[in-house]
Amino acid sequence: MAQVIALTGNEAVAEAMRQINPDVVAAYPITPQTELMHRFAEFHADGLVDTELVLVESEHSAMSATVGASAAGARAMTATSSQGLALMWEVVYIAASLRLPIVMAVVNRALSGNINIHCDHSDTMGCRDSGWIQLFSENGQEAYDNTLMAVKIAEDRRVLLPVMVTLDGFIISHTVERLEILDDQQVREFVGTYRPERYLLDVDHPFTIGPLDLQDYYFEHKRQEIEAQQQALGVIEEVSAHYQRLSGRACGLIEEYRMEDAERAVVAMGSTCGTAKVVVDELRAQGEAVGLVKVRCYRPFPYERLVAALSRVKAVAVLDRAVSFGAKGGPLYGDVRAALFSNNGHRDVKAIDYIYGLGGRDLEPEHIHQVYADLRQIIATGRVAFEVGYLGLRE
Repeated sequence: MAQVIALTGNEAVAEAMRQINPDVVAAYPITPQTELMHRFAEFHADGLVDTELVLVESEHSAMSATVGASAAGARAMTATSSQGLALMWEVVYIAASLRLPIVMAVVNRALSGNINIHCDHSDTMGCRDSGWIQLFSENGQEAYDNTLMAVKIAEDRRVLLPVMVTLDGFIISHTVERLEILDDQQVREFVGTYRPERYLLDVDHPFTIGPLDLQDYYFEHKRQEIEAQQQALGVIEEVSAHYQRLSGRACGLIEEYRMEDAERAVVAMGSTCGTAKVVVDELRAQGEAVGLVKVRCYRPFPYERLVAALSRVKAVAVLDRAVSFGAKGGPLYGDVRAALFSNNGHRDVKAIDYIYGLGGRDLEPEHIHQVYADLRQIIATGRVAFEVGYLGLRE
C-alpha cells in the first residue's frame, strides 16, 4: 500500500534509490544535486541499503566508476548537475556505446558562463545525442516514479541503454511536495533482480569490452544503438503501463492535457508543465479551446505520438528552457517542427517557439497567458509575426 509523505525532489529520488538498493552508487556533490546524494549517503550510513557507495574526486570519475561497475555486472547509479554533467561528457558517450543500463539523476542547472546555479535544461540538452534515454519530470512525484521506471527500461534486453531522469534544479529538487511512495517490496518486485547477460566478472565466459572499433564495425555498432533507441519507445510504454497498474499514475511518452478539442496548444517539458496546466484550466473556464502536450520522454523523441496529439490544433507554441545557438529556436522546437513536417505530419499547423527561464528566470502564468493570446492572433490573422520569441526577457 502506498504511503503519503512530504519530500523534496532530491529526497524523492534518493528514496527511490533506497528502495531500488542498487549494487553500486558513485557520488560527487554539485549544487543543486548535493542534497540527493547526502540523503542517499545517510541511508547507506544507517545500513538501509547494501550499496557499495563510491566517493570519487570528480564527476568524470563518478561516471567512470559507474561504467566500470555496470560493465562488471552491477546495477549502478549516480547523479549530477550542470558542469558536472559536462565534465562527464566523454564517459557519458562510452556508457551508451557499451550498452550499459546505468540510471543517473540530472538535477537541471544552467551551464557556465557566467556562473549560475539555477535551473535551465542546457546541461541535459548537451547530452541529447549521446545515446542516453532522457525522461523529464514535472514534479517530485514524477522524479520518484521516473527513477523507478528508468531501471526497468534501461535493463530491458531490447534496450540496454543508460537512462537520465531529469528534475528542474531548485524548482523541484528543493521544493517539498506531497508524494505517494510505494512499499519497498512493491518496488523490489517491480524492478526485479538485475541479471546481466554478459559481465566482466563472469570468468567462465570471458569477453572483451571497449576495444578499438574502426572502419570495419564502428558504423554497425552505432546502427545498433539507433535500433535500441527505437525499441525503447515501445518498452517505455510497456513499463509505464505496468507502473500505472501498480501506482495508479499514468505516465506515457507524452501527456495530453485537455487536448480533446484544443485548437491552440503549448508543448513543454519539466516543471513548467505544472504552471501551464493552471493556465489551461483558467482559459478553459472562459470557454477557450486550449491544451497542453507535455513531453515526458525526450530521447527517444516520440514523433508519432506528438503528431497524433497535435492532429487537430491550428497553432502550437513550443517552450524551450535551453538555447541551440545558431539554430532557429530551441532544441525541443526543432524536434516538434520535424514531427510536424514528417511524412505523416501536419504541415499546415502554425508553429512558434519561445525561449524562457534561462539561468532560473521565473516563468509566470501571465507569460503563458500571453503565449495562448499570441496563438489566438495567429489563427485569426493567418500571419506569424515572429517564429522565435522570448518570455520574461528584458529588452
